[in-house]
Order: sequence, then C-alpha cells, then structure tokens
Amino acid sequence: MTNRSPAAVAGMTIGLLGGSFDPPHEGHLHISEVALRRLGLSRVWWLVSPGNPLKTRGPAEITRRMAACEKLIDGRAAIEPTDLETRLGTRYTADTLRALKRFYPGVRFVWLMGADNLVEFHRWHQWIDIFGTVPIAVFARPGHQVKAGLSIAATRFAGSRLDAKRAGALPFRDAPCWTLLSHPMRAHSSTAIRARGEW
Repeated sequence: MTNRSPAAVAGMTIGLLGGSFDPPHEGHLHISEVALRRLGLSRVWWLVSPGNPLKTRGPAEITRRMAACEKLIDGRAAIEPTDLETRLGTRYTADTLRALKRFYPGVRFVWLMGADNLVEFHRWHQWIDIFGTVPIAVFARPGHQVKAGLSIAATRFAGSRLDAKRAGALPFRDAPCWTLLSHPMRAHSSTAIRARGEW
C-alpha cells in the first residue's frame, strides 16, 4: 500500500475515480483506460474510500483493498490507487474535492463515475456543489445509460452538458460541465464478485 500522497504539479489533468473498490475489478481498469484516452488525462487516481456513506455494510480493510488495486493495475504508471480520503479525513466526495483543489493548486481534476452513480447522484451529500467544483465524466454502464440521461442530476444540469465528441475539452472547462460517454462496456461488479464468494 502507498505510504505517500500522489504527486501532481500545476497543469496536469487528473481523473478521480472514487469508490470502495471492494474488490477492484476489470471494470475499474477499463473505465480508467477509457478516461485516459478519451479525456486526454495525465493520470487517473483511484480514491479508495474508507467507506461508502450510502451503504450500510462496511468494506474490507483498506490495506487489503489497496493491495488488490496495486495488483490489478500491474505497474500501469498512469493509474494510481491512493488512500487520500483516509489521509485527508474526508467522508464525503464534496469535501474531498474541495481539499484536493486546495492541496494541488493549478491541477485540473475531473470526477469519473459510472452511469449507475449518476442515476442516484441526487442522493449524494452536497451533490450540486460537486457539479460546481470539478467537471464530471460519466461512463456507460450496462442497463443504466438511458436512466442516467433522464436522471435528476442530468436534468438539473442539462445546460452544462458537453457533447461526447468534444470530451477531450472537458478537463479544461470550468465547472459545472459534464459529459456522458458511450464505450464498449464491461459487466463486472464488486457486489457480484462478493456474492460469488470470490473476495
């Protein structure tokens, strides 16, 4: 497990993929690689959370999840798992994003998430503030594409949506700005992996 905060300098574009990673899987890796390519990002950081406030069940120990992340990325330098939320002492995404912008001045962050998360995004703590803090890239997930496009969050910020064909401009746009990206999908799910007893 990393024992330091990830390095970034002004001018870099960093995608932030948050989650429990309980366990990490090929879907996380796939979204990260799509983000690097489609958004032209310098790096993707996996924000391995202490726990998800919307879930009653706690995740596995963070040391175990971090180790699994490191194994999965298999030396890919552009993808970096980090326990930043534990280090920052933040519980909610809105607080994490504000802290990162303070600690990494001049770095342009983009929040990355699956379409399934956009469907329930209005339940997230200070979700409107999140939209106003960093640009957001939403990635297709099996069975959630249409629901995501019709979600409360998508409707609320319809005027801030960037056409997917211009996704490479997203990191350089001021928030609120978001896009919904279609791509070959993976059906992997941490919940399903746990249910099969493989974690």
